[in-house]
Amino acid sequence: MKDNPILDAVRRAARQEQFLDVVSRDEAEKRFRAAVPHVALPAEKVTLADALGRVLAETLAAPIDLPPFDRSSVDGFAVRAGDTVGASERTPIRLRLNAEVLACGTAPRLTVATSTATAISTGGVVPRGADAVVMIEQTAFGEDDHGPYVDIRRPAAPGGFVAFAGSDIARGETMLRVGTELTSREIGVLAACGLADVRVVRRPRVGIISTGDELVPPGSELPEGAIYDSNSAITAAAVRENGGEAVLFGIIRDDETALAAAVERALSETDLVVLSGGTSKGAGDVSHRILSRLGEPGIIVHGVALKPGKPICLAVSRGKPVVVLPGFPTSAIFTFHTFVTPLVRAMAGLPPHGEEVVEATLPVRVPSELGRTEYVMVSLGESADGLVAFPLGRGSGSVTAFSQADGFFAVDALADAADAGSEHKIQLIGSSLHVPDLVLAGSQDVGLDAVVGLLAKQGLTVRTLAIGSMGGLAALKRGECDLAPAHLLDPKTGTYNTPYLADGISLVPGWRRRQGVVFRKGDPRFEGKSAADAIATVAADPDTILVNRNAGSGTRILLDGLLPVRPAGYANQPKSHNAVAAAIAQERADWGMAIENVARLYGLSFLPVADEHYDFFLADARRDRPAVQAFLAVLAGDDARSLLSGLGFIPADTLALAGE
Repeated sequence: MKDNPILDAVRRAARQEQFLDVVSRDEAEKRFRAAVPHVALPAEKVTLADALGRVLAETLAAPIDLPPFDRSSVDGFAVRAGDTVGASERTPIRLRLNAEVLACGTAPRLTVATSTATAISTGGVVPRGADAVVMIEQTAFGEDDHGPYVDIRRPAAPGGFVAFAGSDIARGETMLRVGTELTSREIGVLAACGLADVRVVRRPRVGIISTGDELVPPGSELPEGAIYDSNSAITAAAVRENGGEAVLFGIIRDDETALAAAVERALSETDLVVLSGGTSKGAGDVSHRILSRLGEPGIIVHGVALKPGKPICLAVSRGKPVVVLPGFPTSAIFTFHTFVTPLVRAMAGLPPHGEEVVEATLPVRVPSELGRTEYVMVSLGESADGLVAFPLGRGSGSVTAFSQADGFFAVDALADAADAGSEHKIQLIGSSLHVPDLVLAGSQDVGLDAVVGLLAKQGLTVRTLAIGSMGGLAALKRGECDLAPAHLLDPKTGTYNTPYLADGISLVPGWRRRQGVVFRKGDPRFEGKSAADAIATVAADPDTILVNRNAGSGTRILLDGLLPVRPAGYANQPKSHNAVAAAIAQERADWGMAIENVARLYGLSFLPVADEHYDFFLADARRDRPAVQAFLAVLAGDDARSLLSGLGFIPADTLALAGE
């Protein structure tokens, strides 16, 4: 019998019928993910110039404080806020000018004494003795027989127009987390911290092969019955959009030997191979025969219940995925984004895609300056009623706010605030949003960074919002977070945290961290004394300057209970332990209250005051959430205990074993 090409084609199609076994999309994804780990590739080091669009392969801690010193946010005069009380346009307060001008990069030489002021530029170092800056627009300059002076026409608030050391990001604090996609914002953070290179996830190399006798490359003449190869261009662009590196192997004709050689080459040179065309049951189909010879596990799926995209084929060879997309461009695009995009993004260390604009509720009032449209950067979380937008209030000089923001909204120029409870359309930064698995709002701590890092290794995304112990507890009661880390001392009972419990809220023990008086080594006012004796001595000394903490912080509550009087510098109140230590180390202040490991970090001496309880308020309604259970398990685990102990903390379960 003579060979009959038509009958041969029919026989080949019949043999393929058993090969095409259509499964559901969920089943196809399940099989593919089971066969192909959707995890990031190994790391490589690149310079900042080559870091754009790359993904961090490790969590980075800030090597320095930003800003590295207390700096002025405006042009004006550095003053003692107490000297300006009662100042007004009609009754200005006159201060004598010190004989120096603090421009950017100029180190102050003179102390701002009572009833004096020092001229300072935006970005200038706030001198010793000053705790606020008055804008130049609110002053009048002059000179009389006693020398130059400045008239203050509006009272200054303590800390006004001062960006405290470490208020943007503090030395030792987590700067950027593993998995962060590096945009110009994050690269600015790295450069501001002095880093010249960074370890990033290696980009996946994706081999792209187009198959079919009918294909011709764009730019060439189109013969009758032929079509331009658009799939390779579309696929290559999609690979680059999702963090991969496209490697084009050109158009391969419907020749089994040639295609097999191209697939072999692609497998040897890339991490993932994508073909388009040759997946259906037509007479020209050769891809399936090549894939069937790849070895175990070989073909995972051939045919998915999708429209478009039914004939997609998913396979694995030598641990590398091979995906054959349908030939029609619409089907190829759809199936690429369904099955290949998640894999490429995972290999590149990128999160899944999200929407560009979302609606969210503002939980707190955000004041705004009349006459200017203000863009408020926000971090997004979930409540029972939907998305919540937490404003990031780190100021215009911050280099980290953008990197921590999910998006932003605008406050109209005619509005003086965005009200608490108002709904806003949030413009996402980038084009994706992944609501975190877990939200922790409250007191920040380097121990918390360590515990969160362990969760990140499990693939969980955690949002930490440093809004203070009381702020976190309020957010928890509003249903805006899962846990609220806190260290609240009740002055009446002398106990931590438990007096603040309410219905529906439990307390999860965390760790002990030692609070105490921090001072420069060798200072005779403190060396060899107990904290209580030292405080009693220096509190009444006008030449010994305190750097305080912000009202409402657990540290401030503890210190207030020890002070016999309000010492010099009491109104100087930054919002972090690092800022306290930086002020003392840089001799802008002489003493303050901070935790012991921060004192060590800055090379300062320490007099213990109390073993502070750093615990977690937990909303009972959220206890059974998988991410909450994961957090509780990590907190009780050996790895967390080891990390916390290494940082100088005492885990709660260690105390329990010791009988405390």
